[in-house]
Amino acid sequence: MKSFIGRAAAVFGVIATSVLDTLKEEEENKRLLDSGILEVDEMTGKEFEKFLEVHFINFAYTVTLTQESQDYGADLILYKDGSTIVVQAKRSKNLVGIKAVQEVAGAVRHYKGNKGRVITNNRFTENAYNLAKSNDVELWDRKKLIEFILLAKNCK
Repeated sequence: MKSFIGRAAAVFGVIATSVLDTLKEEEENKRLLDSGILEVDEMTGKEFEKFLEVHFINFAYTVTLTQESQDYGADLILYKDGSTIVVQAKRSKNLVGIKAVQEVAGAVRHYKGNKGRVITNNRFTENAYNLAKSNDVELWDRKKLIEFILLAKNCK
């Protein structure tokens, strides 16, 4: 009987922990969905990636976050309607230059994507725009990100 009670308590503990973890994740996702551009400006790079993940999921994308290192220049891979979009997320206090465009352009080929996209809370340099155009990379600057956030809030 002691053995059964011990196993039951262990199973209950695992279930309770799982339920608490799920509730914490849902609360964090809600916080991210409720965040605006000022909150984004204060996020870490990883928080910004998670922010983008929950927003794209909200728009019915399937999202894969890449590993933290050796990610081949991609932070998120978006899947929807048979299309694969490779995303480089740049939460930055400075203008974003050509390095981000170069990284995502290479990552598109590596992840067999249809399109590359760099998303930032800031703006891009002129050289970044030029390189993006010649590599079919879409650039989402601060203005486009704000539009995306507002659209997400209207979808709730």
